[in-house]
Amino acid sequence: MAVQRKSNIHILDGNQAAAIAAKLSRVQVVAAYPITPQTPLTEKLSHFVEDGQLKAEYVAVESEHSAMAVCTSASIVGARTFTATSSHGLAYMHEMLHWAAGARLPIVMACVNRAIGAPWNVLNDQQDSISQRDTGWIQIYCRNNQDILDTVIQAYRIAESVYVPVMVCYDGYILSHTEMPVDIPEQVDVDRYLPPYKPHTTLDPDNPKNYNLVTLANPRVGVDGKLCHGYMELRYLLQEALQNSREAILHAGKEFNDVFGRDYANMFWEDRNEDAEITIVAMGSLASEAIVAADILREEGIKVGVLGLRVFRPFPKQDVVQALRKSRLIVVFDKNISYGSEGATCSEIKSALYGTYINAAIRNFIVGLGGRDVKARELAEATKKAISSLKETVTNPDYPEWICHI
Repeated sequence: MAVQRKSNIHILDGNQAAAIAAKLSRVQVVAAYPITPQTPLTEKLSHFVEDGQLKAEYVAVESEHSAMAVCTSASIVGARTFTATSSHGLAYMHEMLHWAAGARLPIVMACVNRAIGAPWNVLNDQQDSISQRDTGWIQIYCRNNQDILDTVIQAYRIAESVYVPVMVCYDGYILSHTEMPVDIPEQVDVDRYLPPYKPHTTLDPDNPKNYNLVTLANPRVGVDGKLCHGYMELRYLLQEALQNSREAILHAGKEFNDVFGRDYANMFWEDRNEDAEITIVAMGSLASEAIVAADILREEGIKVGVLGLRVFRPFPKQDVVQALRKSRLIVVFDKNISYGSEGATCSEIKSALYGTYINAAIRNFIVGLGGRDVKARELAEATKKAISSLKETVTNPDYPEWICHI
């Protein structure tokens, strides 16, 4: 196991951590369009390219749609690619997100989470990435800046083993612009962990091929006389890849620990869940704030634990069931909303528990939209309010509660 060296610890904001991770991963093509709060990340990468620290092509495009188009094209010809965006930039990429996943390209993208308009808002919530959850990308959420650096590096190991793109999500401003101690690994160790990209697509003039042509519903015979997949078979294979990527994620995390001494062989992290009767569930930096709330409640004699969801796609159903098996009450805090329903994390938790032996009460609170400050005391008070759900006469409500002034 690697020993952490103090000389490698630097004070970095989240965007710097992501940029350094992309450089250490030896990306070959970077394409991006500036948008707050992502802009400093790709500015840093452009400086790395300009001063020769990163041997890559930096493509300054005219839009986020074009950025993903460039990454898609570069990945098809065998380059390791990286991009980053936020909010409306991610929404503008929507068509190309489907294309990248459908073409099974191992692109890595940093999504610096920011609210979606209207009205305009440049502050943090997770509505942007959650809105893209059905595009076929693996989604991993980071709780701090060390997570950001480590996860971007792991994302290439994961993406290039299952040929599915990976979105590394982290909270705008709360992480992107906040400085923390970050241990930067040595390039030689990253090279040992992350071998050169071996593409599954090839462009060879002596052996010409077409990729991603119009594909009909049913299988048909190709020009070589072999039966080719129909559209539905290709969709099935993408679903199968996402389902099976759990093992690739865990393996990448375990091997990361073997090289760097930081263990990511998990789909979520837990805090004092062993004896917890009540579990708080959240993603990103919000889950870190929940630990403080749990401390407050523990001091009052209430047995509370925290489950910080790290991997949202593929959703780790069986792992969640195992982690929540002792919970009598599950309190889910979401920085997003599926309008007309509830927070996305809550829906996933309910889906995972449906049909199991777990009969816990579940309460959902919507918090922090548009950068609204989320205080640990508010999380603690909401959790205490939810304890009334343990009464036999109380049923799960149809819609979530909101922590705001209305």
